[in-house]
Amino acid sequence: MPTPSLPSLLGVFAHPDDESLLAGGVLAQHHAAGARTAVVTATWAPTSRRAPELADALAVLGAGPPRLLGYGDARNPESAPGEVRLVDAPLDEAVGRLVAHIRDLRPEAVVTHDAVGQLTGHPDHRRTHQITLLAVEAAGLAHLYPEAGDSWQPRALYAATHSESGVGRLGTLLERAGKSVLAVPDTYVTTTVDVSPWAATKWRAILAHRGEVARERPLPGILARLPETERAEIIRTEFFTRLTPGPAPGDPHRLTV
Repeated sequence: MPTPSLPSLLGVFAHPDDESLLAGGVLAQHHAAGARTAVVTATWAPTSRRAPELADALAVLGAGPPRLLGYGDARNPESAPGEVRLVDAPLDEAVGRLVAHIRDLRPEAVVTHDAVGQLTGHPDHRRTHQITLLAVEAAGLAHLYPEAGDSWQPRALYAATHSESGVGRLGTLLERAGKSVLAVPDTYVTTTVDVSPWAATKWRAILAHRGEVARERPLPGILARLPETERAEIIRTEFFTRLTPGPAPGDPHRLTV
């Protein structure tokens, strides 16, 4: 079997549909190149109405079966009845759950939300970012969470984001829907991927989240009501910031910046 031309990739996102909206293009790209891909979703229970839609979206992207941490959505009590909300979950517990998935999947690269909460500032997005940063480091240290399997250190960690110059028409659409637009400075973006060759696959994955497409305020519903050319322009580019995990080289005798 030939060696994949792109690294194995794990997406860690807060809600079903985040994976398709924010990194559906690169997930499809890596899968097409023969790389292993997978997605961990922090909120919504496996028995919830959104779990089958997530399964359909991941099948389109080639990202395997759903892996749900099972926490409640901060803004939707039906997401995981009887379970603690992600934003209220003990940090050590949530990190440990994600470490187990990282060690099981052994991805070379991980992608998650950015620190500001992915345009809208959703608290689940911010919390998922925090948990992922801690889990990626902890996964490489055998003394942390030893019950979660053998240690594994991903080589790269990326935050999906939107630059101030790149948010474009999407920002206007979100503002009209009463949502915040928390784009980051252009200098914060390290990687801009043209996913045009995989945009059709990405759009099919977004459409798999049928409940959100049927509603007008969520982003899948907003995109579904746009002319095809305008929608294609919005979804064909994905922005990321590389956040280096693990020890980084530096002066061995003093602290440097």
